[in-house]
Amino acid sequence: MLLDWKQALLPYEQAVDELVIKFKGIKREYYTANMISPIEDVTGRVKTVASIIEKANRRNIPLDKALDVLEDIAGIRIICRFVDDIQEVIELIRKRDGKDMEILEEEDYITNTKTSGYRSYHITISYPMFVQGEYKKIKCELQIRTLAMNFWATIEHSLRYKFDRNVPSEIKNRLKVCAEAAYKLDEEMDKIKDELMESQQFMESREQLINKIIHNIHELYNSPNVKNKNEYNYQFINLYQEGNIDKLREFNAELETLLKDIGE
Repeated sequence: MLLDWKQALLPYEQAVDELVIKFKGIKREYYTANMISPIEDVTGRVKTVASIIEKANRRNIPLDKALDVLEDIAGIRIICRFVDDIQEVIELIRKRDGKDMEILEEEDYITNTKTSGYRSYHITISYPMFVQGEYKKIKCELQIRTLAMNFWATIEHSLRYKFDRNVPSEIKNRLKVCAEAAYKLDEEMDKIKDELMESQQFMESREQLINKIIHNIHELYNSPNVKNKNEYNYQFINLYQEGNIDKLREFNAELETLLKDIGE
C-alpha cells in the first residue's frame, strides 16, 4: 500500500512546532528572570520525503519501517554561544526526562569528535503527541551545539550533498582544519566569557529599562491630569541619544514617582 507521506509526517511536524515553542519558552524564562539564557536560538525541521527514502535505502531499511526506525525524522537544533552552555542545556533537558519527554539516547560528538571534524551533542527523545485523537510517541533528535559548531556543520552538510556524500579528500582535509579552527574559536570565547556576559547583561538591562520608560510615558499620555506630556517624550529622546544609563534610570524613577502620585 502506498504510504500517505503528508499524513504520516503530520505528527512529526506538530512535535517539532511544539518543541521549538518549549525551548524558546525556556529562553524567555531566563530573560524574564533577568538571567542570561544558555540558549541563543532554536530551530526545527522535519526531513523531506526524498531525504527519508535516501537514508532508508542507504541503511537497508524497508520503506514501510523507516518512520519507526529512523530517529532523526524530526529534528530540533539548539544553538548556544559557549561550550559551557551546552552542558547547561543538557541538564535542562535531563530534568524534563519522564515528564513532558523521555530521553532514549545521548551521543556526545563534542568529546568524541567524528572523524570528519563534526562536533555536536545529540539527545534522542520520545515526545508524546495526540493526533486526531490518537496517542503517539514521536522520536525526535535534539542537536545542541555552539554557533561556531553550527556554522561548520552547515557548510559540511551542504558539501556532502553537493558531492553526493563523496567529498574529495582535499576538501575533507580542509574541513577538518576548519573544524579545529572553529573549536579553537569556541575555546577562546570561553576564556572571555565573563566579560562577554557582563556586556550582554548590560545590553539587556538597558533594553529593559528603555521598555519601562516607553511604557511609563504611554501611561502618562493616557492620564488627563498630566500637563506638558510631550516634554517627557522629548526628554527621553535626548537622554536616549546621550546614552547615559544612570540618567535614564533617574528619568524612569521620576516617571514612576509621578505615576504613583497620579494614582493616589
